[in-house]
Amino acid sequence: MKIICSKTDLLNGVNIVSKAVPSKTTMTILECILIDASTDVIKFTSNDMELGIETIVKGNIAEKGIVAIDAKLFSDVVRKLPDNEVIIETDDKYITTITCEKAKFNLIGKSGEDFSYLPSIEKNEYISLSQFMLKEIITKTIFSISDNDTNKIMTGELFEIIENQLKVASLDGHRISIRKVELDKVYENKKIIIPGKTLNEISKILSGEADKLVKMYITDNHVVFDFDNTTVVSRLIEGEYFSINQMISPSYDTKITINKKEFISCIDRSTLLCKEGDKKPIIVTISDGILNLKINSVMGSMNEDIDIAKEGKDIAIGFNPKFLMDALRAIEDEQVDIYFVNPKAPCFIKNDKETYTYLVLPVNFNVVS
Repeated sequence: MKIICSKTDLLNGVNIVSKAVPSKTTMTILECILIDASTDVIKFTSNDMELGIETIVKGNIAEKGIVAIDAKLFSDVVRKLPDNEVIIETDDKYITTITCEKAKFNLIGKSGEDFSYLPSIEKNEYISLSQFMLKEIITKTIFSISDNDTNKIMTGELFEIIENQLKVASLDGHRISIRKVELDKVYENKKIIIPGKTLNEISKILSGEADKLVKMYITDNHVVFDFDNTTVVSRLIEGEYFSINQMISPSYDTKITINKKEFISCIDRSTLLCKEGDKKPIIVTISDGILNLKINSVMGSMNEDIDIAKEGKDIAIGFNPKFLMDALRAIEDEQVDIYFVNPKAPCFIKNDKETYTYLVLPVNFNVVS
């Protein structure tokens, strides 16, 4: 095999597929990136058996062939090459020579025939959405998935297609994030759970451009994302997702409208009095025209008022400040509506069209004088 690429294109391809190289595996071949120049295009592939990524790399094929190279070493070498043309050659023993200007590396490769290719997925109907839309939806919900494997379903996100609407939801036992977007046409209703790891990696690869599309193929066991000469294949999480609609109360006793930026700044100031790992709650007291925020810790105390518009009853409720800030930061609106039921029930933040809904569970607190 002999291929010639620019360092920029080579590094871009390596960066994309590196996201599916496992950090720990008993199958050493999976620690490699597969370079496949056996056809008319150069393909890089990685696969950890749960997530697989394949991307086409720009370049010329002088001699067809295929080889697997240790991903970390290959990535490190490419990253430190001069910014110029790179020639990659392999011999019949898979010794791979990488040459760029006066730099020359000889790496020990492996047979590409031993590599675990991506599963063959039948690509019939697909759901189309913009890269901007998919990236936004992921970044605005991914923070509330669980990182605890004891409940596998919580480590993924629900993707539910209902006619011409895509609803994405995540939860970790303390909060729920929901986003809804309108699709380009009516699709068959589907409901799948995509691993958070997959979505995290996809959000890093997506350009986020509004005029570039992603094709999303769904099968019984896999989801496939096609975009920018890149294919991402992921296993789905099996099981039934939680009945989220039952967790969001349609009724409320208190509603406030507040300036989001002011509220975030106020909460952020309060965290100055929290040590890392400290679970000290902020106490929010709502009365006519005023939201009062208090925190009392071993480091000191803080007390601040924010002007609000209020409907309904007065209420005092405690929150984990991080959970509240994560939700608020995911919202674009300048003014947000927050609904409260009672001090023991979750508050929920949503707009009139319900294109976003964020639910945050309260925490118990001691009364601060």
